[in-house]
Amino acid sequence: MDKLINILYKNNASFYKALLFLITAVAIVYLFPKGGQFKYDYSQGKPWQYDNLYAPFDFAIQKTDAEIAVEKEEIESNSNQYFVFNTATKEEVAKEFVSQMNLLIPSDSLSTRDINKLTKYGKDIIEDIYKYGFIDEASKGKIISENSIINIRKGNAIENIAFSRMVQSNQVLPIITKGVESFPKFYGRNYTFNILSEILKPNVTFDSDFTQKELNEALKGISYTKGKISKGELIILKGDIVEGKSFSVLKSFEVASKSQIWTKSNYNWIVFGYTVLVSLALLMLLLFLKKYRLEIFNDNNKVTFIFFNVFLLIFIQTLVIKYNSDYVYVVPLSILPIVLKAFFDARLGLFTHVLTVLLLGFIVPNSFEFIYLHIIAGIVTILTVSELYKRANLFISIGQITLIYMLTYFAFSIIKEGNANNLNWTYFILFAANGLLSFLAVFFIYFYEKVFGLVSDVTLLELSNTNSKLLRDLNEKAPGTFQHSMQVANLAEAAANEIGANSMLVRTGALYHDIGKMTNPMYFTENQSTGVNPHNDLSPKDSARIILDHVIKGIEIAKKNNVPDRIIDFIRTHHGTSLVYYFYKQEENNNPDEKIDVRKFQYQGPIPFSKETAILMICDAAEAASKSLKNPTAHSIDSLIDKIVEKQKGDNQFINSDITFREIEKIKKVIKNKLMNIYHLRVEYPD
Repeated sequence: MDKLINILYKNNASFYKALLFLITAVAIVYLFPKGGQFKYDYSQGKPWQYDNLYAPFDFAIQKTDAEIAVEKEEIESNSNQYFVFNTATKEEVAKEFVSQMNLLIPSDSLSTRDINKLTKYGKDIIEDIYKYGFIDEASKGKIISENSIINIRKGNAIENIAFSRMVQSNQVLPIITKGVESFPKFYGRNYTFNILSEILKPNVTFDSDFTQKELNEALKGISYTKGKISKGELIILKGDIVEGKSFSVLKSFEVASKSQIWTKSNYNWIVFGYTVLVSLALLMLLLFLKKYRLEIFNDNNKVTFIFFNVFLLIFIQTLVIKYNSDYVYVVPLSILPIVLKAFFDARLGLFTHVLTVLLLGFIVPNSFEFIYLHIIAGIVTILTVSELYKRANLFISIGQITLIYMLTYFAFSIIKEGNANNLNWTYFILFAANGLLSFLAVFFIYFYEKVFGLVSDVTLLELSNTNSKLLRDLNEKAPGTFQHSMQVANLAEAAANEIGANSMLVRTGALYHDIGKMTNPMYFTENQSTGVNPHNDLSPKDSARIILDHVIKGIEIAKKNNVPDRIIDFIRTHHGTSLVYYFYKQEENNNPDEKIDVRKFQYQGPIPFSKETAILMICDAAEAASKSLKNPTAHSIDSLIDKIVEKQKGDNQFINSDITFREIEKIKKVIKNKLMNIYHLRVEYPD
């Protein structure tokens, strides 16, 4: 058991990567649809590239969505509208009318005969109005025309009645008053008319439930097929253009094939196939990191960050496809290369983007078009997105990416259709939305900086501001060191631009590389403005310890102020494992017969492990040494820089930094030119 624990402890980083790999692969496979893949790849309007295709089994030819939509529309337009006839309404109204009329009392002006006559008249009106039905205003809106024959449901029976025979609200008053001249008695007549106006109510209403039920039954009867292909029947010849009936038959064959492939017995095999393909893609990503980006591979935090981004975009794209595959191009996949380039480099960003797009090719419709379009867009992203701290650059880059999306889709569309008349302009709107969503990359970069502790160019710009608290403290406590750091930053930035390294990173690292000198500023020559050197009162060993400690102190100060690790790396490595040579020689001269312990005069390292940290080491040593030149000339500067760099090379300070001899020579040339400009002779002005 102890042996197992020991193995796990020693190889915890590898076990973590294996677990991360497994979890990511399983999660991605879980998101993928589990249906089988059609073994033929074809596009409408293009030639059939395979051999003559014969039907391996019987299958029905499916109607297109457009054909089904036309049929549904026709059924809906011709569907019957049903109305309910309430037979009880007439009796209720008649009973209420008689009850109201009984309230009339015979008088000199209104005889019993008049009341009876008015009552009979009202009953006749009620009979007239409800003979074919009194339809309400809301239901009237369902009638197509005045000449329509509508279906009236009376209980379980259905009657067809002409709409023109039915009474409408605007016809009630004329019907009530049609015999007005036969009733001279003003009081009784108006009373009767008012009662009728108040109690008459519609008895025919639209029956939405029964109408919808009938419509649903009719829609269920739609046939989704329009023919049959028998086993052995020719589907398409090699070289034929995939269009018209052949395209429809191929689509039907694809659907039938997938339904035959997806069975319970085949489910596990399909999942296994997906697992192998997804695992291969993720394995390629890990192998790329191990071979070409070892420092990232060794950092589990960064590996987790990369895998998380791959999974996140696949997850979002899968959700969109499940919701509506028409919106497949609204997902801003270009965010992935933007983010990875911001934190790492262009090559890793493009490699990861291509693998992600290839994985998505399994689940999207028109996979070739999707893969081609997004890979082209990814390449444009890598080529155009730079210096994200400049806001205009991101706007211009995303504009170019969106334009490439539109141009590529336009090209695919005219190839398929043969002309530009049938362009789907909705896709152009989706690409515009894609471009707008791509601006979320700025939010993601900020979020990832906080969660994963990574550093982007935007953060580097903030850190390189000399008004930041830490750099202000350096300027106040150690002004000579601050000026030295500024000079080194300028040299390092120029050198980085010359060899294509990250100039913003190396400049920021140069500004912070000597912050440890704030603790004992007077023990460093550049801060001894009074001419008093405290080292005169110390032994070489004590002086060396103070000098060596500025690296450790710098790391402590940086961590306390939440300076990112990528900047702290410059503090750690700017002296590598070199010697504090001055005090080492002094100790050697003071004790010629003793063997000197070199480790007490040697920085703990590590040595530079990137081009940027190597640049800082060269520039730091060159700038500091140049101050010792009493009479700087082109020859003396040239000799000094050569001597310093050769010493560093001889001490193997650059073996881990992936920097070439050619690049070192370019760096030397830049430093020499810069120092010559700094120390050039000025014209002597007359008194």
